[in-house]
Amino acid sequence: MSEVGVTGLIVFAAVTSLSLLILILLGGRKSRLDQRLEALAGVPELVVTSAMTELVRTTLPKMGQLLLPDKEEQRTKLRIRLSHAGFHGRQAVPIYLGVKLLLVVGPLLVGIVIGLSFLVPVKYGLGGGCLLGVVGIIAPSFWLDVRKAARQTNLRRAIPDALDVMVICLEGGTSLASALARVAIELRGTHPVLSAELALVQREMQLGQSAGDALRAFADRSDLEEIRSLSAVILQAERFGATLAKAMRIHAEVLRNKRITNAEEMAQKAAVKLLFPTALFILPALFVAILGPIMLVFWEMLKRMDI
Repeated sequence: MSEVGVTGLIVFAAVTSLSLLILILLGGRKSRLDQRLEALAGVPELVVTSAMTELVRTTLPKMGQLLLPDKEEQRTKLRIRLSHAGFHGRQAVPIYLGVKLLLVVGPLLVGIVIGLSFLVPVKYGLGGGCLLGVVGIIAPSFWLDVRKAARQTNLRRAIPDALDVMVICLEGGTSLASALARVAIELRGTHPVLSAELALVQREMQLGQSAGDALRAFADRSDLEEIRSLSAVILQAERFGATLAKAMRIHAEVLRNKRITNAEEMAQKAAVKLLFPTALFILPALFVAILGPIMLVFWEMLKRMDI
């Protein structure tokens, strides 16, 4: 077997052993309370789950408890950031912190194992592990911001279509709760993110909240000004007895014009964004293709003049 193959086997064995050690130390068994609750709920004992699902469900929250902030204000801020990115679960904060801890400690341990296996010098293994650990500190927060921006863009594009369907349902004589349920069903294939959020809003209304308060909670979860303005429109219509369908139609028209304006703005920015790759990559290649033959002919002429 070649030296590269032996090195690969050693690295694979080290990483696998480290992962199994973490699972053994932090996995543990379910508590008696969890087993009793599952028995009362009628959940069968033998449930086939993947290793990754079990890791996320049991191990990562325990790891995240080590990084959980002591102050409630910091926990609330982190919970709000995760909610803006679309993570509303009760274990979202511990799982996120567990992933962050794994990305920080994992590369360092792998670097130590590789250094002790004499594949690379120990100082290089430690240096590479520390460098990847620093990346592991920054990467999850950056990923949250990217996911939040993508989710907000998806919701902004879907809201005018959802309002059109809601207006049609309201003008047909249905209630607002029924209209929300209908919109959540109709947009499940085209806009799944908005469909899930509207289903959650409709469920909160069934639990006793008003439509404006449920939509305001949706605005807090998504951090979108369009949803806040929609909740304000519904609250004002409920307070002053205005026609809800007419108010929502006007609001949908405003949001549609805003979407068209944003699209035109992005189209205007495209010319400026294309300037930098054009100047850096296209123009130099164009100059070489045009001036290259001329420079060769000029060089041959200079060589003949020297002769």
